[in-house]
Amino acid sequence: MGRPAPGTLTVMCGIVGYVGAKPALSVVIDGLRRLEYRGYDSAGVAVLADDKLATAKRAGKLANLEAALAERSWPESSVGLGHTRWATHGPPNDPNAHPHVDCTGSVAVVHNGIIENFAALRTWLEGRGHELTSETDTEVVAHLLEEELHEAGGLAEAMRRICARLEGAFTLVAVHSEDPETVVGARRNSPLVVGRGDGENFLASDVAAFIAHTRQAVELGQDQVVELYRDRIAVTDFHGSPAPAREYHVDWDASAAEKGGYEYFMLKEIAEQPRAVAETLLGRVGEDGTLTLDEMRLSDDELRDIDKIVIVACGTAYHAGLIAKYAIEHWCRIPCEVELASEFRYRDPILDRSTLVIAISQSGETLDTLMAVNYAREQRSRVLAICNVNGSTIPRASDAVLYTHAGPEVGVAATKTFLTQLVACNLVGLYLAQVRGTKYGDEVIAVIHQLAAMPEKVEQVLGTVAPVRALAGSLADAKCVLFLGRHVGYPVALEGALKLKELAYMHAEAFAAGELKHGPIALIEDGLPVVVVVPPKRGRGPLHEKIVSNIQEIRARGARTIVIAEEGDDSVVGYADTLIAVPQAPTLLQPLVSTVPLQVFACELALAKGHDVDRPRNLAKSVTVE
Repeated sequence: MGRPAPGTLTVMCGIVGYVGAKPALSVVIDGLRRLEYRGYDSAGVAVLADDKLATAKRAGKLANLEAALAERSWPESSVGLGHTRWATHGPPNDPNAHPHVDCTGSVAVVHNGIIENFAALRTWLEGRGHELTSETDTEVVAHLLEEELHEAGGLAEAMRRICARLEGAFTLVAVHSEDPETVVGARRNSPLVVGRGDGENFLASDVAAFIAHTRQAVELGQDQVVELYRDRIAVTDFHGSPAPAREYHVDWDASAAEKGGYEYFMLKEIAEQPRAVAETLLGRVGEDGTLTLDEMRLSDDELRDIDKIVIVACGTAYHAGLIAKYAIEHWCRIPCEVELASEFRYRDPILDRSTLVIAISQSGETLDTLMAVNYAREQRSRVLAICNVNGSTIPRASDAVLYTHAGPEVGVAATKTFLTQLVACNLVGLYLAQVRGTKYGDEVIAVIHQLAAMPEKVEQVLGTVAPVRALAGSLADAKCVLFLGRHVGYPVALEGALKLKELAYMHAEAFAAGELKHGPIALIEDGLPVVVVVPPKRGRGPLHEKIVSNIQEIRARGARTIVIAEEGDDSVVGYADTLIAVPQAPTLLQPLVSTVPLQVFACELALAKGHDVDRPRNLAKSVTVE
C-alpha cells in the first residue's frame, strides 16, 4: 500500500467531541454540519455505549454518512466524536476516512494536521504485529494508543506519552471503551477549543461546532492535553503537569452562523460588511481621545524604538497587508515591508529587537503565519497580531492583538474579514502614529471620523450593485479577466483577481497599471474584459491621469473596459464600457468601497457558472499545516 511522503499540504478538517446527557450522535452530527464550510471529502463518527465502541465513516459529503447511519440502529450514547476530513495521506475513500481504530476495536481517534514521522512509526508498529488498514498518518495514533494503554493506566496518560513521540502539527481527539465517560484531546500547532456547558462539555476545532449549546469556551495552549467529563475538564501539558487554560465568552450566537434567508453564506457575509466594519471600530477611542487596541503588552517606549515594520500574511490577508503598507508609511514614517508568510522565514530576513512584525490571519491558526511569528520571536522582534478569532494561537504568541469583530465567516472566500482587516490595519497605523507623535491627536481623530463614515458608504455600494450582477452574468463564458490598479488600487486588483480564481475557476491576473508597457499589454486582445480600479482625483491627481491614459490604451486595443471609479469622476466616462461608481472616500480608505463590487462580481460570475461559492473546489477556510 503506497504511503505519501510527510509534509504534504493540508487544510483544516473539522473535529467534534462530546460528553453529556444529550444523544451524542445527534450532537456530533449537528456539529459536523456546522463545520462543513471548512471543506472536506469524507466524514465519520464514533460513539461509546455499553462499554463498546461503534463507528461509521463514509467518503463524500455528510449526507453519505447520515445515509449509512440510517441503515442500522445505533445504541443510545452520551459520549462521542466526529470528523470531516480533507485528504492528505491517501485518497478520499471509506478506509481512509476518520475515525481510525486500533486492532482491538476499543480505541477511536480523529486527527487534524500531519504526523511527519508517521512512516517510521508505522514500520515500528507493523514490526510489532499491528495490522493497519488505511494509507493515513492518523491510523498510527490509534495503534500507538493501544500499545501505551497496557501500561499508562488511562487514555489521557497514553495520549501524553504518544504525543512525546509525534513530530509535526496535530490535533488529536480519542475515546476508549474502557474510559466510557471521557473524551481526550491534544494539540500542537493546530486548533482545539473546549466548550463548557451545563452538565456537558464539548471539544471542537472551531467554536461554531458547539455554539448552539454554549458560548462559554476554554482556549487550550500549545502542547496540552485535555480530559473532557460531563461535569469538569482537566488540562495538562504533555508531561502531565497541570496547565493553565483561559476561559472566554464567545461574542456571537448560533444565528450568526446561519444563512439568515440568503441562498449562500457568501452573499450573507458580503451583506454583513457594513456591520462588521462598524463593530471593528467600536470602542477604539478612549475617554481621553486616544486609540486603544484589544491587548497591548508593549510599552510606548518600545513602540518608539521600532525602526522597521514587517507585515506577514497569506492570501487575502496578504493583500490587506499590501494596502496597509501605504497607510502605515504615510502616517508613521517607518519603512514597512509586506511578506508572504510562507516565504518569510526561508529567506533569512533581517530582524532584530527594533523590528515590529504584524501578523494578519483571519483564523489565528494559519500555520505559515504562525511559523513566521515564531521565527520573529526567536529573533527577538516584537509581534502584533490582527485576527478574527478570540483565543486562537497567533494572538497568544504575540505581544499585542487587535481583533477584527467580523463574527463567523463561513464562506471559504474571505469577504467581511478582508474589510475588517483593512480597518484593523488602519487602526494599527494610527495607533503607532499616535504613540510616536507623527500625527497630532486631532489628526488621528479626524481619520477615525473618516473611518466611522465607511460603514454607510459600504452600505451605499451594496445598494447599487445590481449592474455588477448583470455584468457578471454576461461574462460567464469569458476565459480570462485582467485587473489593473495603481497605489492602493493595485492590491485591490490583486484581491479581485484572487476572488475570481477561487470562485469562478478561471484565469485572472492583476497588474500594476504602470507596468502595462513592460509586457502585460501584449495580453490585450479584442473583447478581453479588463477591470480597472481608478484612484480618487483628490490627492492623487497625477496617478489618476496616468491610469485614465492606461484605460485609453487598452480600450484602443479592443479590451472591454470595466472601470471602478468614485462618483462624479466624469473623466473616465468616455472610456468605460461599464462604469461602476463607488462613494467618494479618502485615498487610503478607498479600498473599503472599491473592493466590494469585485466581491460581488466574482460571486455572481461563479454562480452564473453553476459553482458552489461557499465551498470552492480544492479549498478550505484555513490552512493549518505547511
